[in-house]
Amino acid sequence: MDSKTLEKTMNHDILLKDGSILRFAALGGHCVHITHGADGRGIGSGMNRYGIIDEKPLQDDPSQAHGRDNGFELADGCLLRVDSPNEFTIERDGKVIMRATELTSRSEGGFRLVFNLDASERLYGLGDENREHLQKRGHRAEMVLRNVTSYIPIPFVMSSNGWAFLLNTTFYHLIDVDSDGSGRIVCECARGDIDFYLFIAPSMTGLLDYYTRLTGRPALLPRWAYGFTFVCDEREVRARDVLYEAYEFRRQGIPCDVIGLEPDWMEKHYDFSTDKKWSEKRFHIPFWLKYPQRGTFASSLHRMGFHLSLWLCCDYDLSEYEEACLADGKTGGYDTVADAPSSAEDLVNDPHLKGAVRMDTITKPGEPWFQHLRKFVDDGADAFKLDGANQVCFHPDRKWFNGMDDCEMHNLYPLLYNKQMTQGFREHTGRRPMVYSAGGYAGIQQYSATWTGDTGGGPKSIAGLMNLAMSGHSNGTCDLDVDNEAGIHAGMLLPWSQLLGWHQYTEPWFQGEDINDCFRFYAKARYRLLPYIYACAWEAHLHGLPIIRPMPLAFPEDENTADICSQFMLGKSLLVAVFSNRVYLPDGLWYNYWTKQPVMGGRWLEVDSPREWGDGSQPLGGAVFVKGGAILPVAPDMLFSHQKPLNELTWEIYAAQGTTSFTHYDDDGTTFMYEQGYVATTTVTCRYDGKSMTITEDMKDNGHPELLSGRVNVYSFFGLPDDVPVIRNGQEKKQGQNQ
Repeated sequence: MDSKTLEKTMNHDILLKDGSILRFAALGGHCVHITHGADGRGIGSGMNRYGIIDEKPLQDDPSQAHGRDNGFELADGCLLRVDSPNEFTIERDGKVIMRATELTSRSEGGFRLVFNLDASERLYGLGDENREHLQKRGHRAEMVLRNVTSYIPIPFVMSSNGWAFLLNTTFYHLIDVDSDGSGRIVCECARGDIDFYLFIAPSMTGLLDYYTRLTGRPALLPRWAYGFTFVCDEREVRARDVLYEAYEFRRQGIPCDVIGLEPDWMEKHYDFSTDKKWSEKRFHIPFWLKYPQRGTFASSLHRMGFHLSLWLCCDYDLSEYEEACLADGKTGGYDTVADAPSSAEDLVNDPHLKGAVRMDTITKPGEPWFQHLRKFVDDGADAFKLDGANQVCFHPDRKWFNGMDDCEMHNLYPLLYNKQMTQGFREHTGRRPMVYSAGGYAGIQQYSATWTGDTGGGPKSIAGLMNLAMSGHSNGTCDLDVDNEAGIHAGMLLPWSQLLGWHQYTEPWFQGEDINDCFRFYAKARYRLLPYIYACAWEAHLHGLPIIRPMPLAFPEDENTADICSQFMLGKSLLVAVFSNRVYLPDGLWYNYWTKQPVMGGRWLEVDSPREWGDGSQPLGGAVFVKGGAILPVAPDMLFSHQKPLNELTWEIYAAQGTTSFTHYDDDGTTFMYEQGYVATTTVTCRYDGKSMTITEDMKDNGHPELLSGRVNVYSFFGLPDDVPVIRNGQEKKQGQNQ
């Protein structure tokens, strides 16, 4: 083994017998990029080439690696030691936490990686590739985007031992997580070369932090997107029908922010082209009547407090625009078979990416996909639903413009689709996009929200969302099941919430009085929790910690949580049980959210009916518990997210001894001005010692006092004895003296 360590670039190179180089490149103290190639760099993947993966945030990590003769000293007491050209070890404080025993590049193409596991190690990740389990040990995964069965495969695996890896490939491949009981993870791919990122952190939350630094933090959606979305029946629905659907939500007193249209909004049903138009018969907009003038159906929706979402399908060759961006707009179009020209800013000089003969009649050379959608945004569209058609479909005979075969482009395609949609909307409007997609791959979290496709809202869809959360994705939901209380309960307590009409009459008022009452109850509960949910979205955006936190992520030391698919934490404080009358509460004090009664954890609780989680007065579909010490910011009742300013914010305090805090974020909820610091924070800290409750408010306007203008903080206490004094900002008050 001929190896050398280059201190300046923190590369550790191994010269192999065939003259090629296996390179270990330390990106800060928590990530190592391992590649194989003629010069050690490899050629990267489409995720590198098109800017989906960005190594700079990891290179800027203040905790750096230090080179050794046989590897690196990493952060947190970790050591990467290269033992042979085919084997390396990760140690933490002298204990081996991971051993790679095979790093093989095949002469005929492709690679094979083998990682040894210890007996107690638990493995998570792989995205929405499987909905049977959270714990992936014993599972063999085919990493290919497939309609219904594998909407968002993510080649990221995370260990309870504090290490994780991301395979940097979009080719179809296999990840076998000890399915044969041999104590190994085996990764195999028939194309490409060795290229993967290895992450090291003391906890799984830390691993998600570094993974999302590389692949992008979860997007911060507009505030209204975290409300409720209703998608209309598609069958020849007219503009007037849409307006009356919206009006009925208001008349019924059911909060709702978004009304969505399905394919029939277009003149041509399922129009994949860039020539699509509003249906002349159903959504006619005269040339002399343009949004936002009064009289258009979109302006009427907006005046009622709604936002408009449009369904899309796409089979466009999105790679041409990506290549044009790399080549300063000069791809030569589809008529060339020469190499696409490169610019100095080309992220990866990849020789196998070449221009291809035009293979379709949809793509317009030189015209970005989003260009034709601007006119619909100008007509009042605020959001786009990216259906599975045709991003989840295989194109085995298609040669894409960038030279990729479909076996490489298929997993990459939804990333390019979502990237171009979100960036196009931002560039055109300056507003945050609400783009939600059925398909995705590693990095989807930085662009879009997702839903679990055409699978409804049952237990398996919720398991898919939890697997996505364990893979760095935050803004996920499903089509909630409106015909039963358990489905409403589950669907309304997700990061964002959606009800699909399609070819059914799913409006809650058509489901009978009991279901309508249940739906209204949960919609109102969701909107009261919007300040809390939005703060959780901010935390995901800042730190990569998803809004949904599966139990093994929130309580990794509790073995009872290792594979629970029937409950999750919504943020750090709310435990939501779904489709089960049996709930596990970890150690500590908890409160039943519906009754406010305290209960001790460290045990399973069980009832006969979901309604029994309450006091009998609520139409419940499941349990919600609040962690003792929780601080929840709560909004007043509203019919849409911006109906009332949050001048008065109620803070619900669930008493438990100790010190806890929570930060609420105020911004304009719509634009990207928060990136320039246009954000205010209110941090409430509570300290309870059994004798007194001390509350400290830290309100920071960051030079923008208008964001907190008129703000009054009101407090409600649960589990706090009446005779316990409350000291607020240094002044003692009796409970109830909140102003």
